[in-house]
Amino acid sequence: MSQVPTLYTFRRCPYAMRARMALLQAGQVFEAVEVSLRDKPASLLALSPKATVPVLQLPDGRVIDESWEIMRWALAAPDAQGWWARAQSPENLERVRRNDGDFKHHLDRWKYPQRYTGEALSPDAHRDRAVEVLLRPLEARLREAPQLGGAHPCATDLAVMPFVRQFAAVDPAWWEALPDLAAVRSWLSGWLVHPLFVACMHKLPAEGAHRFPPRQDLDGELSERNR
Repeated sequence: MSQVPTLYTFRRCPYAMRARMALLQAGQVFEAVEVSLRDKPASLLALSPKATVPVLQLPDGRVIDESWEIMRWALAAPDAQGWWARAQSPENLERVRRNDGDFKHHLDRWKYPQRYTGEALSPDAHRDRAVEVLLRPLEARLREAPQLGGAHPCATDLAVMPFVRQFAAVDPAWWEALPDLAAVRSWLSGWLVHPLFVACMHKLPAEGAHRFPPRQDLDGELSERNR
């Protein structure tokens, strides 16, 4: 068994993005296995009946297969910089609950309408519900402070941002023209070029476990192929 944790991940999965960013922020050395969703490795299936990424296998054999719990493991102890503590306010816990619940529900039905035929709402109606359930409340918060953690980011920023990124990418022109969400757009834009996010998006080879990521990615020495 590896002497460092092994993360089963998929580069474009927002749940896996939040897990990778938390591990990187914590300075946790780990190995990553890029999973093909069409051909999941037997080792992943043996670890987690859910067979969904991310899955973290610890050196002692324990398995964590929920992204928020992986974030907790990475950031909660020690938490010298407060990334986990700032995420534990009732308001930030509610933001994660909304993101993972109603917002994800509506996002999927807007992004993948072909998967949800027979829905009572149109794709555009799901899009508008997504805005109301999460993005407008985020706008109110981000007009008060630059991050969901306040003056400094927290686990909630890492947990929510990949899903807002996915939402914005469905129709970029519509997103940029959307009124009254300037603070959310600015927050998202800042995270898309943040060294932590860029490092988390490092491209892995298709097979095998690989130490993640090259250290220089976190230091801002980024190669174009990893952007």
